[in-house]
Amino acid sequence: MAELFAYTDGACSGNPGPGGWGVLMLARENGTVIKERTLQGGEAMTTNNRMELLAAISALEALTRPTELTIVTDSAYVKNGITDWIAGWKRKGWRTAGGSPVKNVELWQRLEAAAATHKVTWRWIKGHAGHAENERADELARAGMAPFKASV
Repeated sequence: MAELFAYTDGACSGNPGPGGWGVLMLARENGTVIKERTLQGGEAMTTNNRMELLAAISALEALTRPTELTIVTDSAYVKNGITDWIAGWKRKGWRTAGGSPVKNVELWQRLEAAAATHKVTWRWIKGHAGHAENERADELARAGMAPFKASV
């Protein structure tokens, strides 16, 4: 049986500024890639954290049926937010431990909803550390940003 991985990344030129997100989805069987799909997009005025969230959301929303997959991100914000912080935020009415409103709440809600139909393992890796798949996701994010960066 194939294992599915989604390598996600976000990029921003200025923060806020034009941004992009990218996803490299790989199906592997016995360690060999048997299928690859890429996704990318961007916005004219955004933040890096929003792009990181949209990459993960886009990976999950691209799946047409309940799936078991591993999402690999270089964003501690996304990984910690969805695995640790979100339960407390919800208990506190979408407020942080300090009492301020959670930033990007609509994207956190969308991510949680998108993940609910799947069995997701979240994995963090260090960005720009020579992980080939993460570097590809970064290239896709930069490509997603390019049309918006040119118009600024």
